[in-house]
Amino acid sequence: MSLGPGVFARKRELILNFARGYDERRYLNVFRANAGLQPVAGVVPLPAGGWEGLDGEANGNLRGHFTGHHMSMLAQAYAGTGEEVFGTKLRNLVGSLHECREGLSREPAIQTVGGRLPGTAVDLARGSYVYGQLPAGSVDGLTGMTFAAWVRPTAAANWARIFDFGNDTRTYAFLAQRDGAGLPRFAITRNFAGGEQTIVGTAPLPVNEWSHVAVTLDGQAGTLYVNGKQAGRNAALTLTPALLGSLANVWLGRSQYNDPNFAGAYQDVNIWRSALRAAQVAELAAARASGTSAGNGDVVSLACGETSGSVLADASGKDRNATLRRTWGLPSHPGFLAAYPETQFIELESRTTPDYLRVWAPYYTAHKILKGLLDAYTATAEPKALDLAAGLCDWMHSRLGKLTPAVRQRMWGIFSSGEYGGIVEAILETHSHTGKPEHLELAKYFDLDSLIDACAQNKDILAGLHANQHIPIFTGLVLMYNTTGEERYLTAARNFWGMVVPTRMFSIGGTSQGEFWKERDRIAAFLNATDAESCCAYNMLKLSRELFLKDQNPAYMDYYERALFNQVLGSKQDQESAELPLATYFIGLQPGAVRDFTPKQGTTCCEGTGLESATKYQDSVYFTAEDGSALYVNLYIPSTLRWAAKNITVTQTTSYPFEQRTTLQVAGSGQFELRLRVPAWATAGFTVRVNGAAAEATATPGSYLSIARTWKNGDTVDVEMAFTLRAEQALDDPSVQTLMYGPVHLVARDARTDLLPFSLYGAARLNGDLAPAAQPIQGKPLHFTQAGVELAPFLEGTEDAFHSYFRRAEPSVVFGGVDCGVANPARANKTTLLDDVWQSAPFANKPELLRRVTQVTDAWLSERSLSRADADRIYGAAQRAAFGSPEGEIDDLQQIAAAALAAGRITAETGDMLGARLKSATKALARKTTAKAVHYLGQYIDGATRDIADQSLRDLLVSGAQALVVRLNA
Repeated sequence: MSLGPGVFARKRELILNFARGYDERRYLNVFRANAGLQPVAGVVPLPAGGWEGLDGEANGNLRGHFTGHHMSMLAQAYAGTGEEVFGTKLRNLVGSLHECREGLSREPAIQTVGGRLPGTAVDLARGSYVYGQLPAGSVDGLTGMTFAAWVRPTAAANWARIFDFGNDTRTYAFLAQRDGAGLPRFAITRNFAGGEQTIVGTAPLPVNEWSHVAVTLDGQAGTLYVNGKQAGRNAALTLTPALLGSLANVWLGRSQYNDPNFAGAYQDVNIWRSALRAAQVAELAAARASGTSAGNGDVVSLACGETSGSVLADASGKDRNATLRRTWGLPSHPGFLAAYPETQFIELESRTTPDYLRVWAPYYTAHKILKGLLDAYTATAEPKALDLAAGLCDWMHSRLGKLTPAVRQRMWGIFSSGEYGGIVEAILETHSHTGKPEHLELAKYFDLDSLIDACAQNKDILAGLHANQHIPIFTGLVLMYNTTGEERYLTAARNFWGMVVPTRMFSIGGTSQGEFWKERDRIAAFLNATDAESCCAYNMLKLSRELFLKDQNPAYMDYYERALFNQVLGSKQDQESAELPLATYFIGLQPGAVRDFTPKQGTTCCEGTGLESATKYQDSVYFTAEDGSALYVNLYIPSTLRWAAKNITVTQTTSYPFEQRTTLQVAGSGQFELRLRVPAWATAGFTVRVNGAAAEATATPGSYLSIARTWKNGDTVDVEMAFTLRAEQALDDPSVQTLMYGPVHLVARDARTDLLPFSLYGAARLNGDLAPAAQPIQGKPLHFTQAGVELAPFLEGTEDAFHSYFRRAEPSVVFGGVDCGVANPARANKTTLLDDVWQSAPFANKPELLRRVTQVTDAWLSERSLSRADADRIYGAAQRAAFGSPEGEIDDLQQIAAAALAAGRITAETGDMLGARLKSATKALARKTTAKAVHYLGQYIDGATRDIADQSLRDLLVSGAQALVVRLNA
């Protein structure tokens, strides 16, 4: 399946160019740091901010997720284009991640950088969680002390410890590279932070530069030195290590608190049992301790010149070697793979409340990595990718299998921290490859029973839930049903879909407000800058696809078209960038909104799904029946399908939605049923011709039109569907509306921040088409003007201010341009008389409209919201309204009578009589003798009144003829 030229191909090419040029190794260094591996040299770091790097939001707690998105994008790009550049990048990522998993299973090894003194220095890489551990008790009993070292911080991390000697958060002595004000700080206490005695420096330690730091304590005062000069002094600092008792945690680079580890290099670390003089400290800032009057430290002396292993040798003679450790140890299972420690997963198991600064959706990130690996395996058949995926599932099974069901239920119910995305889908895909029963069991571990059971019972509990945390759960449930046959899974997914579409759906197909769901049927009340999180549309498309595969309900594909052609296309900016995907996170739908295509440095979840969406636009254009008997054409997108099972190729050629037609051509031959989706909005006509001849099938909007035949090479199918302009009401305020033109959402390009007033009904056609109210702009397909404002398709990814919704303003009752002079009455719920009339469109003919006007005005009369005189004026305007020529109205009366005759509602004699009167009226109109035409229509009215017993039919025909008389007399 491949895309042909058109808007989808153009949008995809923007992302393909990004993928071709982007250095995928930029994502790897966080994985490599976590695994204790040397970073890839010469790679541009990820920018600060965003969600992927060490400087990302919430302490970088989501890093690794975007790597998964990028792998999925590359896999889809490779499968869709065959370009080897994408395959090469994928294999590079998989190979390096495999190396990282192996590194995680080993104790950290020494990494080196060039030292400030001759030789190398030991580097504690940022993101490695590595620290140096000295033997417990190494500083016990020191009544005086000097600590001195060369350090080179690589990050400006507040409260990262150069050293921390203590037992817990009650008793410790530390030197932090930066305090909350960014200054170096020494503190010592035996009574928590409130009992600290401190020394604070005067200037920050520079990042990526060497500084010599020293602290001296003599029991009466303490002094902090930087580069051999006094930087701070506390003349009342009386605490020493001896007064703290026995200290078990003697650490370089690690805090007794949950502070960041020190990231940077150490060289020539020494501890003495006395306070050195200022002159001696100055010497240390110019040479190795061994070459100064102080000599090597007599408590600890670490040159830090080792280049391998994990031990820093002590030259003090006390055999107090420092061992490099990870703060979190080794993984609980060899299959673990992440860009951060296992600690987020561990802490989640005991959490009861969300805190993304501590635990941010670790299983969500695991899902993205897992799915990226599976996509890589599908695209390249690289065995390491499947090995990594299976290992991840083995690790999760090992971890989650030890927990009780109650603990798992609590975890999955926590906002954000417990989010796990589409992990069930990915686990089941892994199971399809491995066949391991543990993997199917693992998928069941993610059942969130409270949600599943409520939705299976069709109880809507979505209000207050985080939308994108829960949508992908239901895609997993459909797949769980496929695997297990458990009905509650499928029932829950079907019911859930109906709780979102249309009850919580915006016009573009998106859902969520500020990432969460509100009460159902609330749209107009929540038009703001944080609507329609883009990930939600991505995941609703996946769910709709899977549900359609179960029961082929056309409503799923009607929704799919809406969301794909509008939110998904419109979420990608129509520009290229080598650095950013240029895709939206939220789509603001408030008046005058402007799309933000550069949220959070390009590494959010929505920018990741934006990458994926743009490389799989074509994934639901065609489906085949399971038994191969039918081909479903779900979407009208230029594309080529190679149906290998039948040796048939189907090519679809169109510029839809910029044209209202498409052509399918068959190469090859064979028997099958072609099923063409008739969109629910296609009420103005959907015609199909096979090899130029009209198809003998009825097109019903919101269904599939089927053509069963033996297809031959070269057969063509031409499909035409008329777009109409329609206004859709917000569910909570019918006066707030949105415009759709066929499948396309039209927005008003205007910077004003109040809802724009639009009047549309006065020019409406009988079929409900509001297009006469908007004037096409020459040379700009799908662009119109209305009330002096440009209407444009939302799918264009621009930064123009726009209005997705407007205020419907129909001050008076107008039909076909005829204003009756009566104000359009409105109810308390803001529905108007004209709304009541036009909600029944399309009308087959003018008599049907007149019947509806009568019904509506009678209802408003009974509500005492309308006077009889105004009702008569309204009906009179409808009579005079011109929706076509007078001859056309006569033809409509003929067709109504012919249908009645065929149905046995009138006799042949009556039909002939009525037909003769109408024929005479038509001839009179042709001769421009209007009075004679009115005369014959009067005879028609008399005859119909006299000879037709069926009152409904009689009223319909008489009202139509009377209306024509009124029109002609006017």
